[in-house]
Amino acid sequence: MMKTKRKTALLGTSGVLLGLTLPVAATAAAAVTAAPAATAASATRAAPAVTADPHTSLASHTPLAWGPCEGSGLDPRQKCATVHVPLDYADPGSARIGIAVSRIPAERPAVRHGSLLMIAGGPGGGSLDEISGKGQRLPQAVRDAYDLVGFDPRGVGRSSPVSCGLDRADLAQTRFWPWPAADGSVDENMATARRTAAACERNGGDLIRHISTANNARDIDRVRAALGERKLSAWGVSYGAYAGAVHNELFPHRTDRLVLDSNPDATGARSGGQFARGAWAAFETGVEDTFPAFAEWASAPGNPDRLADTAASVRALFLRLAARLDREPVPWPGADPAELNGNVLRQTMVYALYEPDEFPALARLIRAAGKGEVPPAPEPVPEALLQNGLAVAVATFCNDGDWPTEAAAYEEGVARSRAAYPLTAGMPRNATACAAWPTHPQSAPVRITDRGPSTVLLVQNERDPATPLSGARAVRAALGQRAVMVTVDATGHDAYLGNGNACGDHAVTRYLVTGHRPAGDKYCR
Repeated sequence: MMKTKRKTALLGTSGVLLGLTLPVAATAAAAVTAAPAATAASATRAAPAVTADPHTSLASHTPLAWGPCEGSGLDPRQKCATVHVPLDYADPGSARIGIAVSRIPAERPAVRHGSLLMIAGGPGGGSLDEISGKGQRLPQAVRDAYDLVGFDPRGVGRSSPVSCGLDRADLAQTRFWPWPAADGSVDENMATARRTAAACERNGGDLIRHISTANNARDIDRVRAALGERKLSAWGVSYGAYAGAVHNELFPHRTDRLVLDSNPDATGARSGGQFARGAWAAFETGVEDTFPAFAEWASAPGNPDRLADTAASVRALFLRLAARLDREPVPWPGADPAELNGNVLRQTMVYALYEPDEFPALARLIRAAGKGEVPPAPEPVPEALLQNGLAVAVATFCNDGDWPTEAAAYEEGVARSRAAYPLTAGMPRNATACAAWPTHPQSAPVRITDRGPSTVLLVQNERDPATPLSGARAVRAALGQRAVMVTVDATGHDAYLGNGNACGDHAVTRYLVTGHRPAGDKYCR
């Protein structure tokens, strides 16, 4: 959902899932290794359905030992510390794991309001160093009023990292994203699911069984307590918006000003209440909502990257080309996979819709592929970074919900999806590693409700490929009087200070600085 670093080109040097962009040269990259997960004596066990959460106390923790942060290019004011949290919240005696936390103090202590936690997207992304990058794009009034706080969620980066030790071939984005075969078959996806799940069980240790959104929310509350804050303000983007909503549900009286940006459907309305399955399914409508903006741009007179005379012709061109590449892939030496096939083109299209700045690169790829040519191979993402990010993403989705285990369920869903949403060719309904995951969720998904203080501001672009407007509207309805929603007439993922507009940015900044939201739901042209 949210991006930790801008993509460089095409499917280039990054991987995106629900907005997570795996950074190529992020300062944390050197610290993300395929280190074994933390272990504990506790085994996976069933737990009751999640309601109000008793696991975190309002009592202050031992003061954090702030010290220098690893990495280069960081704001010299950024300091880092570690918050120790239970591996298994259902077992008070379980081992502890470390959550890496960073902080830049408020720039005007006299007007300081509190701490603003940046919750990254993914799942699999972290915000540990974002306070030195994205955080510094926040308006001065926000930086004056808040300590900016980042963290790597459990399993990510410097927070007890986890890896599944996947074979290199299974790290390709068209393997992790479950694109079916050209004829719609899911057989290869089921085989990939079995290999991935087995590798995660073999190499992920106890930690991989305890990576979930509910546990991320509990960790956030431990961070709040360690910071000495009775209430915490937060800006969650994409998957981070979901994690923020779950924290707000479990700890409603410990949330101050909560901005949820680029919202997935936290209600799971598309998948029987299962957020994780619905997050994948949302790409059907998200891509269909957003592709017309690309098609209109790519058919505009005077555009040097114009592909066709009309938006309808651009769509038809793309679908024909993808089908042709399914039958006749173009060799792409040095790329992963080493060919430009239909699914690589589709994957690249999905990535490009996250940011309109990527439209020209997509158009040039389409033009080149139409001639049987390819651009230079993208720079590969460091393998350790892929191993870590994909392991956390897989674990989160699989531990957050129950998934079908039979191929027939995916065959049916893929067939329906391919017919109704040809741009995504059945991918959003296909089998992921969760089809073969060895354990069941430890608790029921957290249900988002209208019970609790009114502290939420939703901000959402109208055209978002990963978290479509329909999902944000479902969250808005579930929250009732707890929330106000700002809908932005914009294209792309990430609204506030990203791909939104000045009107939406102003509404969010005003809330963070003053606590005042719009009087009612607002539309920003």
